[in-house]
Amino acid sequence: MDSRPIGVFDSGLGGLTTVRELRRLLPGEDIVYFGDTGRVPYGSRSKETIIRYARQDVAFLRTFDLKMIVIACGTVSTTALDTLARENPIPVVGVVAPAAAAAAGATRNGRIGLIGTQASIRSGAYEALIHREDPAVQVFAQPCPLFVPLVENGRFRPGDVVIETVVDEYLTPLEAAGVDTLVLGCTHYPLLEEVISARMGPSVRLVNAGAEGAREAAARLAEIGARTEKTEGGSCRWFVSDRQEDFSRLASIFLGWDVTGAVGQVDISRY
Repeated sequence: MDSRPIGVFDSGLGGLTTVRELRRLLPGEDIVYFGDTGRVPYGSRSKETIIRYARQDVAFLRTFDLKMIVIACGTVSTTALDTLARENPIPVVGVVAPAAAAAAGATRNGRIGLIGTQASIRSGAYEALIHREDPAVQVFAQPCPLFVPLVENGRFRPGDVVIETVVDEYLTPLEAAGVDTLVLGCTHYPLLEEVISARMGPSVRLVNAGAEGAREAAARLAEIGARTEKTEGGSCRWFVSDRQEDFSRLASIFLGWDVTGAVGQVDISRY
């Protein structure tokens, strides 16, 4: 048993999809969350910049006595997971491998759609991991660079003509390819799940990378005997690098509980 908290980080709001699933699976665990809202999005950055930002994010989280770090960011998971795992003495879990395994297991026709940031798609990591599970599967990848900025600005609700127009543009080629499974390869994208599901239809299964990462983290904690003894009452501490008010408002809507007034601001450049 281990009562230390789990550290979770993302470039902004996206990691909340992982936190929500962690709270459902492990309601007794304490969580420390950092969203790098001052430098979002990561997906358009170079590999070197992404790794530098990720190291700073982890350095801040490691000021807490953590038992695990969850990279609740598809871009960092595809670009910096190996580096962070090598550099830190506690387990570091990403979202890409579990999402890839789930997608390979879910497809019925062997045609998987993948949406992600430019950096994630460019890395080829999702495709490599899916093909490791099933070499015969076809993967149709589509970068969606506008999704993260729109989500961060609260444009993720059904009926919003801006996000629905952008979703239609990005997903039309995947619909034409006949995919039956769609990987939401950035943890921001499940905030668009209702809009995406309505566009793709009920026959297409959506794979939520953030939730799959949370399940992987829960399984790893059980494997190493590091779950807390508590079965409820876990706490969440929230930190961002810019504008607590925007994060608090949108996080409260998405999570379904009020985080207003509980968000700290961090000068991440110090780490």
